[in-house]
Amino acid sequence: MGLIYLDNNATTRTDPAVVEAMLPWFSERYGNAGSAHALGHLSAGAVEAAREQVAALLGAMPEEIVFNSGGTEGINHALRGVFEANPARRHFVTTAVEHSALVETSSWLRRNGVEVTVLPVDAAGRLDLEELEAAIRTDTGLVSIMAANNETGVLFPLDQIAPRVKAKGALLHVDAVQAVGKVPLDLASLPVDLLNLSAHKFHGPKGVGALFIRRGLRVKPLLPGHQERGRRATTENVPGLVGLGKAAVLAAKRLTDMKQVQALRDELEAAIRSIPGAIIHGAATERLPNTCFAGFEGLEGEALLLKLNERGICVSTGSACAAGQTEPSPVLKAMKAPFAKGSIRFSLSHETTREEIQVVTKVLPQLVTEARV
Repeated sequence: MGLIYLDNNATTRTDPAVVEAMLPWFSERYGNAGSAHALGHLSAGAVEAAREQVAALLGAMPEEIVFNSGGTEGINHALRGVFEANPARRHFVTTAVEHSALVETSSWLRRNGVEVTVLPVDAAGRLDLEELEAAIRTDTGLVSIMAANNETGVLFPLDQIAPRVKAKGALLHVDAVQAVGKVPLDLASLPVDLLNLSAHKFHGPKGVGALFIRRGLRVKPLLPGHQERGRRATTENVPGLVGLGKAAVLAAKRLTDMKQVQALRDELEAAIRSIPGAIIHGAATERLPNTCFAGFEGLEGEALLLKLNERGICVSTGSACAAGQTEPSPVLKAMKAPFAKGSIRFSLSHETTREEIQVVTKVLPQLVTEARV
């Protein structure tokens, strides 16, 4: 057996059907989408088709989709755009377990005069909804809460969060990078104002994403210019957007596959629980069906990662954006989780096979023992 890839929360393999859809737009269909000739019109049509495909996945309207380079840009656009468009509101609310891109953008807001309230989570990674309500003030410009944590997979109850935020008169941004393609999202019924996604998390190309901006909402552009209806400038990445659109179509069809993915994840977790001194972070609440963040007593996660890598098993010690750091995961620190330094994230996809999981469960106990020496 070749490499066993269990790091899908970092990035997924670009689906062959996505690659096939993209290829003509690198060669014979190479026109600039802003050009007024036949090739330009062809590219412009492809961009709008992709917009419709992404909107359909989210239950949104095509005009509410703004294309960009991915999750980090989407977060920056949402947060900075809201506060720059609404300077009278100078308070921001978020949680202690957000992605590093949001943490860094929160720091930018602080440096520019915005007060930031960071809400804690409990030992399972859950948010206290009454504490959330209490934190929202009359000058709160925006609340930002992720749909699903990128490390633990813990799901935040957006159907309960969104109405509470809206009732208090604040805007709501959702980082849905890890949730899209793994759990259903319907923005037609969910009162979210902004939501960002990234193609490479659901078998699309890297460097392409989108920001949903609810119709009628005023958000200052991050990159001023005429493209994307004046909301995000730069020449359209037509091949990438075609790939994003195709990945969105496939993701919608594959949502039912997540039951099989969860069954494999549960099989892996059963084997992990049989190892003395092992726990599953966030297991006490609802999680993404593909994610298992396991902690092991008496070892360094990096040591176990290297041993798994020697066996051709690709995993991570947490967020890919924090790779190489020696400090425990900020998410696990916020949860006050045990064995934080000895934690490994396994993240599956619809491509993961039972044979691969069986290989991992067979070798893992011995590798844990060796890593503890």
